[in-house]
Amino acid sequence: MTPKEKAKELYCKYTDALNIRDLQTTANPFAKQCALICCDEVLGYMGADRGTAFWNEVKQEIEKL
Repeated sequence: MTPKEKAKELYCKYTDALNIRDLQTTANPFAKQCALICCDEVLGYMGADRGTAFWNEVKQEIEKL
């Protein structure tokens, strides 16, 4: 899975969990923020050699959404 695919997957999971059907609603920034927090949590438990580059790229892709 690419960082872009993972970013979209996380974002969509949060829009589903928040019951957001239209991705262009005002709740969109909230779903993005939740996905970014998730990435930060994953990064917080990783060592420098354990995939941090991937998760940092995922964060960048989420910010582009």
